[in-house]
Parts: sequence; C-alpha cells; structure tokens
Amino acid sequence: MGAWSEALRNRLMAYCRIDVLEEGDEALLEGLYLSAVSYLDQAGIAEPEEGTPRRAQYDLCVNHLVLDGYDRRGAAVGGSAPADNPVFRRMLVQLGASEPVSDSDT
Repeated sequence: MGAWSEALRNRLMAYCRIDVLEEGDEALLEGLYLSAVSYLDQAGIAEPEEGTPRRAQYDLCVNHLVLDGYDRRGAAVGGSAPADNPVFRRMLVQLGASEPVSDSDT
C-alpha cells in the first residue's frame, strides 16, 4: 500500500478541491485514503505498479472513494439515498475483472 506522503496529500486535496486543510483534515484524508485502499484490496483489487494505465484507473477509484467519504462525513438528513456514480462503478468492475492472476491461483 502506498505510504502517506505530501504528494499524495496534495493529489487528494486537488481532487477534492480543498484549498486549505483545517485542523484534523489531514488525518481525515489519510484515514479516508487508507479506507479506500483497504476497500479495493478486500474487493480483490491489488494496488498496481506506479506509472501504468491500470494504476491511473486505480488512483481514480481511490480518489472517488476519498471524495465520497469527505463529502458524506456529516449526518445524513432526508429520505433520499445518495446516487451511485455509474462511471466509478464501471471502472471498479473493470479493475476487478482484469485483476492479474497470481501464480498461486493457477
């Protein structure tokens, strides 16, 4: 799993359109990032090598999950369920379906 770094923090801040982190926000972003990576891992999607097209897709899925968690961190009000993002869902399914087979799986 990629280690938390200034570059990663800056990438997530840009994606989430956060100009300035308030007290506690960096810890929140880091926790949301770790949660997103864990979610993908538990879905059977391993973190791809840096600099690959697959890594770009993976990072977009992580970014989406972090933004979703950041935006929905307050208590939900009202009776409507949040809408699922079909582009994210298709990308997640494609990543899972194209996960390389390990030697132990063959």
